[in-house]
Amino acid sequence: MSVVIVGGGIAGVSTAAALRSQGYDGDLTLVDGGEFPYDRPPLSKDFLVGTRTLEQIALQQPSWYDDQRVRLVNRTTVTALRPGEGKLELSDGTLLPADRVVLATGAGAARPPIPGADSECVHVLRTAEDAGRLRAALIPGARLLVVGAGLIGAETASTAVRLGCEVTLVDPVAVPLAAALGSALAAWVHALHARNGITTRQAAVASFTDLGAAGIEARLTDGSPARTYDAVLLGVGMVPHTALAERAGLEVDRGIVVDAGQVTSNPAILAVGDPARHRGVDGMLLPRAEHWEAAQTDGARAAATLLGGPRPAEAASWFWTDRHATHIEGVGHMASASETVVRGSFGDPSFAVFGLRDGLVVAAASVDDSATVRAARRMIDRRIPADRDRLADSSVNLRSLLRG
Repeated sequence: MSVVIVGGGIAGVSTAAALRSQGYDGDLTLVDGGEFPYDRPPLSKDFLVGTRTLEQIALQQPSWYDDQRVRLVNRTTVTALRPGEGKLELSDGTLLPADRVVLATGAGAARPPIPGADSECVHVLRTAEDAGRLRAALIPGARLLVVGAGLIGAETASTAVRLGCEVTLVDPVAVPLAAALGSALAAWVHALHARNGITTRQAAVASFTDLGAAGIEARLTDGSPARTYDAVLLGVGMVPHTALAERAGLEVDRGIVVDAGQVTSNPAILAVGDPARHRGVDGMLLPRAEHWEAAQTDGARAAATLLGGPRPAEAASWFWTDRHATHIEGVGHMASASETVVRGSFGDPSFAVFGLRDGLVVAAASVDDSATVRAARRMIDRRIPADRDRLADSSVNLRSLLRG
């Protein structure tokens, strides 16, 4: 069996690593459009600041591909899938043999249809090239408008103010990330921006006007006077890359539809990472998971499917974000909680919030407290009954609660 992985992000590289670690000994090719696969989270942080180079955020060292016998076909893309022929067509016309294909095509930055958003002053941040262009604009004193206070927008705003920029952050939602962190913690986290010199506004952008050398004018929906900026970053989500799947006739519905084993509507093709959208056991399509660990788990699951081995155990979803020298983590689904318990106090060196429902922990989020989130994840996965008082008492070792 020959396997070709299309896309070199964390999902694609994780699939290759899992195949080898699970005993696959056949031909394995990874096709990537860049020089080499690299990690994306640093693009809004260390790489954007310039303290880490592209080589330093590589997902694997060059020797890894040789050691693992992974053929890296770089600086090219796949233009067509030919599952009936057992081949893939590359942008240079080359045909690659492929008994099984894993689509790890990723996603692109969303660009909403805002008038004037096609200006060169309006940036997105999804690739190293995007980060390089944005970095050139983030000189000390530059006026930056960040549209969207989700993970990318908030992290970039934090980086830009660190670089000496004058930053305005706008979002139509009063408390971004409330569903993930809970309303109280999300409000505290969002307030970090103001405490670090960033102007925050609850609004969307109505239009942009390119002023040439003078910058770009943005008019907001809150009726405030238009303001001029030197650069704009759109951090309003991502759009899955599904064109290749669509041309191959795969089922696509705001993502490439896959089953529990990452298999698409064509049994010879799997999909992992940002573009994959799972169909649940009830037949309903689930929201796409767009976090780093979810992509990594998809890769391990796809490898198990290809090799007929056991799938990785299901675990509560987990994510992290860094801003203003603060590390934030979340696990589970805070929106499903009926009550919350605070461990520590907001503003302490570290603290956390647990989300409970029917006597069980269903979610947790923390500030500079990774250990608590790790413990909460075990409680969620094992369905350990929650003791509210002991959860709230920061003197209680959470490992004692894991024993029930």
